[in-house]
Amino acid sequence: MNTLWSQYQISLKPRSRGCHLITDEVLAALTELRQYKVGIANLFLCHTSASLTINENADSTVRSDMNAYLNHLVPEDIPYFQHTYEGPDDMPAHIKSSMLGVNLTVPIRQGQLALGTWQGIYLCEHRNNGGTRKLIVTLNGVS
Repeated sequence: MNTLWSQYQISLKPRSRGCHLITDEVLAALTELRQYKVGIANLFLCHTSASLTINENADSTVRSDMNAYLNHLVPEDIPYFQHTYEGPDDMPAHIKSSMLGVNLTVPIRQGQLALGTWQGIYLCEHRNNGGTRKLIVTLNGVS
């Protein structure tokens, strides 16, 4: 067995506010994933106003319901927010990012991310217009 390390920086296309399934976009960038028999993939989003999570990959209403609930939990225009320099969605985006987090760890098994049958990787964009998001994926394992 050989120990392997790979790291990728992925520029995710700009998306509007919402929860977006990015599994295929991530997998397309991981050109060496098939070499790993067993390992770990660490996904790290380099931003403070978006987040990562794993959830339902088949029914898009899960993504829209997640976004609706997050917006209900942390609405815009809360009068005591001071950090509003970039608009009313700015501070709520930071709070939502901290709630869900910017880091995921996914097992690698037989050259594939070992996600469950109905699981997919979400980018949760918490800004109205977040722009391009950068994701660093580090793979570690054995061939």
